[in-house]
Amino acid sequence: MISELDNYLERIEDLRSQISGLIAELPAEALNWRPIEGKNDHAANSLAVLATHIAGAEHFWIAEVIAGRPETRDREAEFATVATTAAEIIQLLEQIALETRNVFSTLSETDLNGIRQARGRTVPVRWSILQVIDHTSLHLGHMQITYQLWSGGKAVHSPLWTERLPKNR
Repeated sequence: MISELDNYLERIEDLRSQISGLIAELPAEALNWRPIEGKNDHAANSLAVLATHIAGAEHFWIAEVIAGRPETRDREAEFATVATTAAEIIQLLEQIALETRNVFSTLSETDLNGIRQARGRTVPVRWSILQVIDHTSLHLGHMQITYQLWSGGKAVHSPLWTERLPKNR
């Protein structure tokens, strides 16, 4: 039977893989295109911004909140991202994947049952992990729609859960 942490990690990695697959072959023009230009809340985010923001949020919740590492996230910079290649975004996602795997490898049952502090609030560790999954899923959907708008209606295959769940289950 798969452990709870392995299951969470599998979900996060599946989502991250879908993000990488969505952007892997795109030119900088597509990565940086915004369906709605504007400032602050009146603009839509580019694929590069969304992927960078997803990585930043995962780093925040897993490394900073759960693992208690020093705060290094620059959320504002995530929203100013301009990519030159998809490879640089995918490399960032891979770095965050390694960081998450490392943190998860250190967590015990006591840690999973624990609580942490995040921006002046007390949050359960499990909630923090589920927040990463929820947040990543939400923005993956935004990315899929942005891709579809940029491509003039063409969608990228979005595998059903039956295609994504390992066959040994």
